Amino acid sequence: MTVPFVIWVFIFKYLPVWGWTMAFQDYKPARAFTEQEWVGFKHFLFLFTDDRFLGVLRNTLAQSVINMVLGFVTAIGMAVLINELTNIKFKRVVQTISYLPHFLSWVVAAALVSSVLSIDGIINEVLMGLNIIDEEILWLGIGEYFWGILGAAETWKNVGWNAIIYLAAISMIDQEQYEAAKIDGASRIQRIIHITIPGMKSVIIVLLIMNIGYILESGFEPQYLLGNGQNVQYSENIDVFVIKYGIAMFNFSLATAAGMFKTVISFIFLVAANSLSKKMGQGGLY
Repeated sequence: MTVPFVIWVFIFKYLPVWGWTMAFQDYKPARAFTEQEWVGFKHFLFLFTDDRFLGVLRNTLAQSVINMVLGFVTAIGMAVLINELTNIKFKRVVQTISYLPHFLSWVVAAALVSSVLSIDGIINEVLMGLNIIDEEILWLGIGEYFWGILGAAETWKNVGWNAIIYLAAISMIDQEQYEAAKIDGASRIQRIIHITIPGMKSVIIVLLIMNIGYILESGFEPQYLLGNGQNVQYSENIDVFVIKYGIAMFNFSLATAAGMFKTVISFIFLVAANSLSKKMGQGGLY
């Protein structure tokens, strides 16, 4: 039964690795493989000495860390809060509403975010009404705000979906522990701290390790759709860089080198995080 899946993985995950050879060539689409000019680490040296790429790398790391921290904290918090609801119907309604944004296309989600943050958007209206600001702010026109806006947008879109796996972990906790804690006089907060959170520990560790492995995968669609000339110094990440300065300019070798760098670093982070977790006695992926 696993054979079709193994074949799929080989064709779409391992076979394309052959294309990494383009990173060491001045690749020209019209030439055969044997006719390509080999240039060694030329494109990698260009990346590591290019100020724009170093800025892109900074943006990618910052966006990934913000998304990871906000994603973990909000998803765990959402799962705990939903689990504490006693009204089953209301609980289902809250859970459904919370994960519906996950199914929105980023094109739609980015349009909503842009509308909310526009000059005449609801954010400016509320802040002006509360006298927090004196004049409207073009939020997406100020680069320093972009990381926070992206983190908030990612959280709004995915918090409900991310909470599902934590709810599944909570459902596996022995209910007798809660009953015993109640008999001993533990409050609801104490039960959450000493039973619910520790009960999710193994799931949290596995997901954390996996997310660390995607530390350079900060996304593409939200950065591309919400980015503009005014915030480009903070919105442009590796994926956007590859599209703009690699594929769009037919510099396939540079694009491959950037993608290869991202994959290798992510793999190193994944293995390192898994090894560290196992040494600390917290288990790991393998």
